[in-house]
Amino acid sequence: MKFKHIEQLDKFKKDLKKLLKRFPSLEEDLDSLLKAQLIAYHKLNVDNHGIFAIENLAIAAPKIFKVKKFACKSLKGKGVHSGIRITYAYFPVEDRIELIEIYYKGDQENEDRERIKNYYIK
Repeated sequence: MKFKHIEQLDKFKKDLKKLLKRFPSLEEDLDSLLKAQLIAYHKLNVDNHGIFAIENLAIAAPKIFKVKKFACKSLKGKGVHSGIRITYAYFPVEDRIELIEIYYKGDQENEDRERIKNYYIK
């Protein structure tokens, strides 16, 4: 069971490339997230309380989510409380995920709401 399409938006790719210099396991960790946690949440309706809908964006569709529980092997001893955050859009009809933003909470407190709005408010 997997999603029909998973896309990394251009700014997400830039964020990831920058963070990979500090956290080399990030691509492998991201792959694990996509294969396990997101499938469990969206397809199996299993909520581990690590994924949250972002409210008050004035976006009707798609629904925007933030992953707060993200295990990063490069941050030893932190487990799922690594401080890495991922923002993504889920399109249930198309069974598609768009990865919008990835950041380290030590560098940035919250998601870039303007970036999200620029992508999805027409």
